[in-house]
Amino acid sequence: MIELREASMNTRSRKVQGLLEHLSLKPSNAGTYAGAAGWIADSDAERLVSLDPFTGNEIASVLQATGHSYDQAIEAAVQAFPSWRATPAPRRGLLVRDLGTIFREYQEPLGELISLEMGKIRSEGIGEVQEVIDICDFATGLSRQLYGKTMHSERPGHRLYEQWHPLGPTGIITAFNFPAAVWAWNAAIAAVCGNTMVWKPSPITPMVSIAIQHLVNRVCREHSVSGIFNLVIGSNELVGKSIINDLRLPLISFTGSIKVGRQVATKVTERLGKTILELGGNNAIIVTPSADLQLAERAILFAAVGTTGQRCTTARRLIVHESISDELCSRLVHAYSQLRIGDPLDPETMVGPLVRPEAVSTMMEALDTVQRQGGEIVVGGNPLPRLGPCFVEPAIVRVTEQVPIVSEETFAPILYLIEYKELSQAIEIQNGVPQGLSSSIFTTDLREAEYFLSAAGSDCGIANVNIGTSGAEIGGAFGGEKETGGEREAGSDAWKAYMRRQTATINWSDELPLAQGIRFGPDAG
Repeated sequence: MIELREASMNTRSRKVQGLLEHLSLKPSNAGTYAGAAGWIADSDAERLVSLDPFTGNEIASVLQATGHSYDQAIEAAVQAFPSWRATPAPRRGLLVRDLGTIFREYQEPLGELISLEMGKIRSEGIGEVQEVIDICDFATGLSRQLYGKTMHSERPGHRLYEQWHPLGPTGIITAFNFPAAVWAWNAAIAAVCGNTMVWKPSPITPMVSIAIQHLVNRVCREHSVSGIFNLVIGSNELVGKSIINDLRLPLISFTGSIKVGRQVATKVTERLGKTILELGGNNAIIVTPSADLQLAERAILFAAVGTTGQRCTTARRLIVHESISDELCSRLVHAYSQLRIGDPLDPETMVGPLVRPEAVSTMMEALDTVQRQGGEIVVGGNPLPRLGPCFVEPAIVRVTEQVPIVSEETFAPILYLIEYKELSQAIEIQNGVPQGLSSSIFTTDLREAEYFLSAAGSDCGIANVNIGTSGAEIGGAFGGEKETGGEREAGSDAWKAYMRRQTATINWSDELPLAQGIRFGPDAG
């Protein structure tokens, strides 16, 4: 059940208000959707309040899942799986194609709803919906390319090959910072692979997930299917733990912190389930003496302050050759002074709020710590209470590589500037943290670029040359190494994580030769 705070909505975005009204988000709707059972308004459910990080005001309140409604959602996915896996993959792709179409239709108001509820600036909110559209397009094509391999058998009259089958109902747990895109990475691919799913979004962004589910439901009705996409809004304690321990869900895709990711990995592995883990990043940009500094400055700015530093691919460390360190730092200080901080729905805003006041406190604590450890703040780093409870100035801090906090990820716009002498030292600094998601180098020297991309270079899952650390395209597999998790989502062959591999051998002869030349039986000799 949703209860809208009309005054709050009307003063923030007419398009968002229109979207919610068009989707009939009225008190008869709830925060749990379970296939044919539809929206479940459980009388025992507790309310979850959605807050606007710009004003701190309530947007709406939503009824959370109970144990009973959670079980209904899981059972809906379980019951729908046999018929969905039997549906030819190209037909599954047609449904996902139509998902892309409806997200195109509602791209602007849904993007603004993301900005309203999560706090990222309007262009990023709309861009996130574009990412949903892109992955739907990708998955539609993928539905005709779920290929296997044929190998030559050592036995005459035999054919040896592998094929891929749907894995089963999938649990999807997403974070607040990309409340639509990360769901889509998983949902679009899982759907064309023949899986059903249960989605637990972040409690911070319930309205986005409910709006998405309503759009998905419209497409599913047009295709006469139910139970493929199911939504469970609820606490981490009840819903989160239930999903990771549920034997009915052979695959769990989790996006979140390293700390929680370790718990998810342990619990799912204990029950011999599979995981896709997208955890923390502590991403670095290396800038060499040959770099185009104007290009580097623009890329660093967005990588460091985009989404107010709340991306897993945010640039958190800037590793600059000592000969150009002062010049680049001066450029960035000037650029930071030009940042427009304010209402994320204002098209002129470049930096919106952090998601909650607690995130501001975390950032201030990190800045206090780095100064005690010898770091020097060169720009920013102050809270901006006059703008609202969640606003801060993005900060740049000069440090040495030995400063301990540099190895930690603070989910806020703090950029640590570190000097280096030799490129090998820069790569060692970059790789010398527990995380391994995204990395970047700015250089016009081909040898430096190739060294960075070689096996002796970046140890991250993503390595870029002359672009920043964030803004990955969906065509490539997304993910990182080390404490980032090691798995991949979105493009390339990431689809294989949602399926089970089967090796098949067909004997079309009238003989029965055994592999490895083994002879068995009374005539073995």
